[in-house]
Amino acid sequence: MTVFNNRWALRQTLAVAALSAACSFIPANASTAPASHQTTRSYTHQTAPTQFVDVEGARLAYRRFGKAGGVPLVFLQHFVGNLDSWDPKVIDGFAKDREVILFDNAGVASSSGEVPNNIQDMAKYAAGLLQALGVKKADLLGFSMGSLIAQQVALDHPDVVRRLILVGSSPQGGVGMASLTPEFQGYLAKKRDVPDELLLDVFFTQTAESQAAGREFLTRLRARKVNRDVDVNSKTAPAQAAAIAGWGAPSDHANDYLKNIHQPTLVVAGSHDIVFYTANDVTLQQNLPNAQLVIYPDSNHGAIYQYPELFVKHATLFLNGVK
Repeated sequence: MTVFNNRWALRQTLAVAALSAACSFIPANASTAPASHQTTRSYTHQTAPTQFVDVEGARLAYRRFGKAGGVPLVFLQHFVGNLDSWDPKVIDGFAKDREVILFDNAGVASSSGEVPNNIQDMAKYAAGLLQALGVKKADLLGFSMGSLIAQQVALDHPDVVRRLILVGSSPQGGVGMASLTPEFQGYLAKKRDVPDELLLDVFFTQTAESQAAGREFLTRLRARKVNRDVDVNSKTAPAQAAAIAGWGAPSDHANDYLKNIHQPTLVVAGSHDIVFYTANDVTLQQNLPNAQLVIYPDSNHGAIYQYPELFVKHATLFLNGVK
């Protein structure tokens, strides 16, 4: 287990307060009753109902919609994110051509249970969700912390995972992963009148073009007004921070496990990621047996939200096996 010193504990507290506030800015108005007259294909990110399934003693919240019939694309969320922290333009872009599944891991937002403090147990809930929903084969898209979980699911259940998309990711023991990066700490300490504008600094660069894309992203993020997911609670961030730090702890031969992930993998990065350094995405691509890398220009941790249409096109080509 990772031992946290006083300095790390203070940084974690700062991160908890700032990020939880940013991701909880929009009040929830939750309802779980699906509209019976609609099919899953007619739903969008704004209208898809929240449903629940029991997994390993927890009641996991999920949304499932889009074009059914093929291999579903399952989304694994970032630190202190919930069902409504995804960009609707990205989710709806995929849902036009394939089924999508979003979910809250154990203890997160609308899901019951305890939040695991390690990536391995988070992966068990993700795999359990697929089993409970009867999904025999799935593609996984993990963003940030979710990309770490996606790697673990692929290791543990190679027969279930067909393809992987790892966004803003890192291998175990990655550069700057054992604690918050200095750049990230600086933005967390910045005072803001609107909490979710923290995402403008940690998801986007400081150029005028990137910040304009960030403002558009925030507008999309706030669009769902009815039946939003509930906020994460105070126990979520400390447990998730411990899980990320445990994954990032330096170790000898840290990259050796990557040779066992044989699924075709698309690694996606921002050119100036200050949360999980871009060098870590390069390391993933170089050490995974079957991986390709896309780095978007003038972009930060949320590169896929700065270039949503382009990302969906690139990812669709990959998921469809186009070479």
